[in-house]
Amino acid sequence: MLKKIVLVEDNEDNRLLVNAILEGLYEIIEYETGIEAIEKLASSKADLVLLDISLPGKDGIEVVKWIRTQPLLKLLPVIALTAHAMEGTRKMLIGHGFTDYLMKPIIDENNLLDTLKKFLN
Repeated sequence: MLKKIVLVEDNEDNRLLVNAILEGLYEIIEYETGIEAIEKLASSKADLVLLDISLPGKDGIEVVKWIRTQPLLKLLPVIALTAHAMEGTRKMLIGHGFTDYLMKPIIDENNLLDTLKKFLN
């Protein structure tokens, strides 16, 4: 049985890229907004969440803060996906409750795969 990854990403091209890289390795469940993720995440039985920071409705930081308040989800690995990589970004995101983060666009698929393996295997 494949591990389940929830991908919360509003950009269709980014969703297609992640799916192309992870197809056959993981089961991917997609949500386009932070609000949709909050509504459906508890029932998804996810093993990990890839969460975009810039989302319509509720952004990734609001979503991860919500996840950390949920008894059944609070230990769920949540990897931030962000195009904003400045000094201190990693520390700031982990301070908000993310487990790790990845830069967008995903150029090196091995970086994505290695990050996922750290938390899923």
